[in-house]
Amino acid sequence: MLFWQTFLSTFSLIFLAELGDKTQLSVLLLSAQDRPIWAVFLGSAAALIMTSLLGVLIGGALARFLPPAYIQKGAGVAFVVIGFLLLWGKF
Repeated sequence: MLFWQTFLSTFSLIFLAELGDKTQLSVLLLSAQDRPIWAVFLGSAAALIMTSLLGVLIGGALARFLPPAYIQKGAGVAFVVIGFLLLWGKF
């Protein structure tokens, strides 16, 4: 049961977070440029799988050395910094 709860909560969070982001807009533009839509879909899906794998591996490794609260706070700081960089046109 824990597996499915974790799966569904992860799916829901990532699905909602990805709606309307730069990745989705990039895929939309690529598929609108008279490209094979299955190639665009498979390429974007493979890229998302690989970035998710990196996140899981790095997160799992960090969790061995740092408490989850530190990781959560670090991620929050990273989001704020990236937000400011985007606002200032540096990212």
